[in-house]
Amino acid sequence: MTGLTFRPATRADVAAVVALLADDVLGATRESGDLDRYLAAFDAMGQEGGNTLIVAEGDGRVLATYQLTVISGLSLSAARRAQIEAVRVDASLRGQGAGAALMADAEARARAAGATLLQLTSNASRTDAHRFYEKLGYAPSHLGFKKPL
Repeated sequence: MTGLTFRPATRADVAAVVALLADDVLGATRESGDLDRYLAAFDAMGQEGGNTLIVAEGDGRVLATYQLTVISGLSLSAARRAQIEAVRVDASLRGQGAGAALMADAEARARAAGATLLQLTSNASRTDAHRFYEKLGYAPSHLGFKKPL
């Protein structure tokens, strides 16, 4: 897939990112139409070091997105790692290499930030996504847990 430009998101991109998040089976049930909540979260992300929302543009539109958070830690010999979340590609581009380009961009940004590991979580029901990540070299090495607070 060519023709996509990756860049840090701006506040003006938030509505398009929310639309991408809502455009799947899971997102349709958990994303709300209250844009103010998302704008406040975007502003908070901007205040946190190492927490970046990235968008991919093509033809003047936001067509893909991901969030990259760089985390310093003591485990794995004090490895710096990057966490990728909220990976979404516009339905019209799926299966055309846009997702692989998006993940390559995330990997490059993680390396540039000094990360030696790129990790992600994926909802257990997203079997197509799991195959995609494994094809890119990600190993399902851990079992994740979540607890609502």
